[in-house]
Amino acid sequence: MGDGVFETLRVYAGVPFAWTRHLERLGHSARGLGLEVPDGARLRTAADEVLAANRITEGRLRITLTGGPSPLGSERGDGPPTVVVAASEARTWPPTEDVVVVPWPRNERGATVGLKTISYAENVRALAFAHERGATEAVFANTRGELCEATGSNVFFAQHDALRTPPADSGCLLGVTRALVVELCADLDIDVDEAPIAATALTGADEAFLTSTTREVQPIARVDDHELPAAPGPLTTRLAAAFRDLVARNLDP
Repeated sequence: MGDGVFETLRVYAGVPFAWTRHLERLGHSARGLGLEVPDGARLRTAADEVLAANRITEGRLRITLTGGPSPLGSERGDGPPTVVVAASEARTWPPTEDVVVVPWPRNERGATVGLKTISYAENVRALAFAHERGATEAVFANTRGELCEATGSNVFFAQHDALRTPPADSGCLLGVTRALVVELCADLDIDVDEAPIAATALTGADEAFLTSTTREVQPIARVDDHELPAAPGPLTTRLAAAFRDLVARNLDP
């Protein structure tokens, strides 16, 4: 019934990246659903064992926590939670992405806003919608018509050398990579405005990019039928390089 939460971590050189931040967000999501999170040390042991058993050095790790076996219906069972740790090889993303804005809004006032739950049917439908139109990612507005997020990533765009990205109250999931990019902006003296933005503004961007655990910083080339002026643009290029440098020097920032 979608009664669960999860985290996906990028694995570099056999090490799950940003482990501490992802574990904190797993706890936040679990508390939002009333689930108990297993001991962090036990989860890390399980993660290391799964990576070693599958001989994965460059990949992705997924930790899924559910309410456990339950009766048919929406009630939670009396048993303990179920934890699944899985890993796979890293996905190779294209150099740029084409996105479409889908007609279904995110509900910024919903019960699971800000929680990374396993209820992903909306994302599956939206991504299929994008693929049917030749795009590779789908972008949501919220019920107020503001830019919110993509199916598995956060959205940044630049206008007049300043970056903009939707704030938490837009209804977006605050990604770990998003937070790291915002911090890198401060280090690089790049202005980034976290404020409500009309979803239609994305087509007027000078440049735009997606951020996620597995994508890192990925340029957007086209929004709907509108080709952006640069992909990657100068700010995207700077931040992508800064993110790679961060990974090289600190695997748990």
